[in-house]
Amino acid sequence: MTMINAANLPQTLAVFPLPGALLLPRSRLPLHIFEPRYLQMFDDSLKTSTRLIGMVQPDAHAKADNALYSIGCAGKITQFSETEDGRYLITLTGVSRYRITQEVASFLPYRKCIVCWEHFDGDLGTADQDEYFDRAALIQLLEKYFSARGLSTDWETMKAADDELLINSLATLLDFDTEDRQALLEAPDLTARRKTLVTLIEFALHGGMKDERIQ
Repeated sequence: MTMINAANLPQTLAVFPLPGALLLPRSRLPLHIFEPRYLQMFDDSLKTSTRLIGMVQPDAHAKADNALYSIGCAGKITQFSETEDGRYLITLTGVSRYRITQEVASFLPYRKCIVCWEHFDGDLGTADQDEYFDRAALIQLLEKYFSARGLSTDWETMKAADDELLINSLATLLDFDTEDRQALLEAPDLTARRKTLVTLIEFALHGGMKDERIQ
């Protein structure tokens, strides 16, 4: 698989607006593609050298119609299979976050944006580290959260996972709303993401009100 570096990140990116879908650098996101416009986006992306698709969440609180959050994450198509009826089951592997600077007008059925990759240089490197990570404290908090919701998990696997995999997997899989997922995406580094994650779990355990959102 061809490695992607800063020099070959595209200036223009096909974007896939999907509420609640959180893709993070070096994480994976499975997607089920069936709408004709996104089937074409997938086919077109496969023909590019980078095979990138920009995941981004719609911003329901913006005044403009069809507004998007300004920050998303680009993922490379790393696996896909086609069903007999023409749908695709694909996996995106997160490459780098980006900031949308302008949407591009085109005759394509899907949306494309001019994007800026600056300030996300660390996304292209090796796994991020969290030197202040207290794994035992997080596991204890998670046990309370899972118990309160009647959930189960493989605790041994969770305890053995490396820091970034554990924190990013929890950010992706736990039941957070769009604004909370955006806060997790925009956290500047793994330490900040872990702190945001802990705060959201504590809010959930204590019945946090919607106006107590992470800003």
